Amino acid sequence: MRRPHTEFVNLNVFACLQIINSNHMLILIAWRNLWRHRTRSLVIIASVALGIWAGAFIVSLYYGMGNERVRIAIEQEVSHLQVHHPGFQDDHDVAFHFNRDSLAAVLRKVPGLRAFSQRLTAMGMLANAAGSNGVQINGIDPAAESDTRGLHGFVVAGAYFDAGRRHQILVGKKLADKMKLAPGAKVVLTFQDREQHITSGAFRIAGIYETANAPLDERNVYVRRDELGDLLGLPEQATEAAVLLHDDAQVPEAFAFLRSKLPELLVEDWQSVSPETALVMSSLDLSSFIIIGIILLALAFGIINTMLMAVLERTHEIGMLMAVGMTKGRLFGMVVLETAFLTLVGSPIGIALALLVNAWLSKTGIDLTAVAENVMKGFGYGAVIYPDLPEEKVWQILVIVCLTALLASVFPAWKALRMKPAEAIRR
Repeated sequence: MRRPHTEFVNLNVFACLQIINSNHMLILIAWRNLWRHRTRSLVIIASVALGIWAGAFIVSLYYGMGNERVRIAIEQEVSHLQVHHPGFQDDHDVAFHFNRDSLAAVLRKVPGLRAFSQRLTAMGMLANAAGSNGVQINGIDPAAESDTRGLHGFVVAGAYFDAGRRHQILVGKKLADKMKLAPGAKVVLTFQDREQHITSGAFRIAGIYETANAPLDERNVYVRRDELGDLLGLPEQATEAAVLLHDDAQVPEAFAFLRSKLPELLVEDWQSVSPETALVMSSLDLSSFIIIGIILLALAFGIINTMLMAVLERTHEIGMLMAVGMTKGRLFGMVVLETAFLTLVGSPIGIALALLVNAWLSKTGIDLTAVAENVMKGFGYGAVIYPDLPEEKVWQILVIVCLTALLASVFPAWKALRMKPAEAIRR
């Protein structure tokens, strides 16, 4: 009677010796072993494909969020470059200012210039009948501010500055909700002028704005620069200049130009002005690969379990192969080759799936407005994320998955090496 599970070794001794002495036939044995249990092999192939896709999706999601944060920081908050007096950043004292006209003449010559805005900022208090709140008062040129950060497009109630009305103010939605402010309401701003005297001014709310960064909305209010300059005693001065370029790649050239033309002022790029955003970008690799590591750990355990089952089910066959002369090295290679084949079959499927999903989502985006809009805005992110999968990351993930699969095959192969031919044959 034929023993169970011995169809594969129903060969004569001479044929077996030919097989084990041929690397080509060893590869053939490993490949045929995979399809003796199709369901199990397909499960491993699917696991490898899903592991690559999941890793690629996590990376693309992290990079999409990082790119969105950088875009918001540059286009809505700090622009590509900023110029200040060297002493201004220490305590935002209006005593550290510069002449607007002389700086404007330099800014117009910046390589790659798209727009610039000169601001007059002061720290103060906003008060109404409901209470008061500390704010940064930004004196702006409404037209220039629309060009550099599109401020007019963020107004969600009321209107942008009306050229026919004076002493208007824009407040953030979060601050408006906190202090129960509405368009048309009157507020008082209190701050120190250039002589360190306490001064104040009454303003009427023209509109309420909302950007993708709720904490900044709560801290920043906007008035006309000339009106704030009169109250501060700085009619022709500014404390901050923001420069927006056509392309991110132009930042080094523009930065070098301003440094050479303005040696007495402090020129900073967006990474220096917004270090928390730069930190997000620098930590993308670490954050994403921690998640990938967790996914691959689960994949490794799945491969170990499946390949160990395959080895134990073929105990009799492995004993026969060892009895007719298969070396431990070739036996080890056979088990590893089986795992390698499964990985090589699953990898292209996973890569194709990752690229297709990324191509689709990078255009449509992942809209989190309904479930996490406020949470995203609380951290300065947009509610719609557009995944971005760098090409080099695809190959990194592929290499990591393949290494994980091969390392996972070591334990089942080691178990096969520990078998004794005589005992294995009797099973």
